[in-house]
Amino acid sequence: MIRKIVQIDEAKCNGCGLCVPSCAEGAIKIVNGKAQLAADNLCDGLGACLGECPQDAIRIIERVADAFDEAAVAKELQAASATETQAGPQPAHGHHAGGCPGSRVMTLTPPALASADSGVGSQPSSLGQWPVQLHLVPTNAPYFQGADLLIAADCVPFAYADFHRDFLAGKSVVIGCPKLDDNNFYLQKLTELFRVSTIKSITVVRMEVPCCGGIVAAARQALVACGKEIPFREVTIGIKGDVK
Repeated sequence: MIRKIVQIDEAKCNGCGLCVPSCAEGAIKIVNGKAQLAADNLCDGLGACLGECPQDAIRIIERVADAFDEAAVAKELQAASATETQAGPQPAHGHHAGGCPGSRVMTLTPPALASADSGVGSQPSSLGQWPVQLHLVPTNAPYFQGADLLIAADCVPFAYADFHRDFLAGKSVVIGCPKLDDNNFYLQKLTELFRVSTIKSITVVRMEVPCCGGIVAAARQALVACGKEIPFREVTIGIKGDVK
């Protein structure tokens, strides 16, 4: 049948997830950092989500689509509720905007790191946000405003034992692997991130392996492309955990 239904422009979408909680039917999901219509029969076509998109990436069109199915909606909402229960409660000090538990935007308040001689066997996390993967972070997330940004190759925290204390503490962070991902995507995403956010400084921490230079190159090119002057620092970590 031909009916009104939501259409999402993925080229405009930055994955912020603000549209997700506005859809009472659970028809919109964040998949690989982009909003998507989960199924035609979950969308009622009324457009309650339209005003929630800061990128103007959502509109109502008419096309051939399955009929709206209230029973399917009820089943979807029940499944989503079960997932939320399994994921556990959100931290009281956190802020989140819709999306699946894996990509929901949250600003965290990490505890102060214990001193090295405190005798504490386990150091607390310095992570101040979620998500951290470059594919998933929305470029307009509040934790990037006025932030010192850490861009880390995703092997670094495993090689460098004091990553939280020496690099992550007090910073917002994005991680990625230029060996496995599209470095052109990194360039475009970082350019937009630098452009729309008030980043105070950029630190790129990479591994010594040659392929890891891609994430540094993307960050440097993005800084040029955004047209801003932001202090930039590069740190190289050896595979044995030493700073080169």
